[in-house]
Amino acid sequence: MEVVRPAFVPDPTLSTAEMEALQRDIADAAVFTDEFAFDPATISLDGPAGQATLGETAVEAGADAAPLVAGVDQAFVGDRAVSAIVVLRGREVVERVWAVEEAEIPYVPGLLSFREGGAVLSAFAELDCEPDVVFVDGSGRIHYREAGLATHVGVTLDVPTIGVAKNLLCGRPRESLDRKLPEGARVAIEADAEVETAAAGTVIGYAVQSRQYDSDSQYINPLVVSPGHRVSAETAADLVLATAAGYKLPEPTRLADSYADSVKREL
Repeated sequence: MEVVRPAFVPDPTLSTAEMEALQRDIADAAVFTDEFAFDPATISLDGPAGQATLGETAVEAGADAAPLVAGVDQAFVGDRAVSAIVVLRGREVVERVWAVEEAEIPYVPGLLSFREGGAVLSAFAELDCEPDVVFVDGSGRIHYREAGLATHVGVTLDVPTIGVAKNLLCGRPRESLDRKLPEGARVAIEADAEVETAAAGTVIGYAVQSRQYDSDSQYINPLVVSPGHRVSAETAADLVLATAAGYKLPEPTRLADSYADSVKREL
């Protein structure tokens, strides 16, 4: 895949003020409504688990095939960021790629894309197929300037993206999350004073309970799901639940996480 908006490619040499200014521009360019050609109802994990021939493309598979869904995750080897992408069609793995780039700056809350974004874009440059939607391990609109890693990548590539995070970076849940939520539940996350680019009360994502224990003595915390680009908050939550396969993480990012760890061990 090629970069569509070169001006938004993350530059780790920028000052903090310049990074934050760029994020405001990215948020202004981001689309937080559904703007894609596929039917969300066709994204599921129906059918037996398997592996397609690596390198198969959407054109080769036919126009009526299920959408291509990519998962992106990162691992670290010293100061090097390893970005892995796994592309699925249903349960079949269509393509896997990875790339390694130096992480030139330390982790700073809210500026993750300037640390990891270069490796992510390098991995996408290796990809032969063009995903219909991308799940990114990280925040999207749930971000101080509505421009987390999923939004930064989505806008730069102009591809529909969803942010899937494990922790709430900012925003205010409409209901307490300090309790056991039933599997399939979702709680809206609203913009608050920490989100400088959105009006207070705007729904910027959801806490999504993709899996839960049956036991009353323990519980699993929800995922924090937000639109990255060209996907609404509601559809983002729907698609995360549709691609859960008995695990907490949706299958695209779960497989990308596993693949990133595998590449890390080889390096």
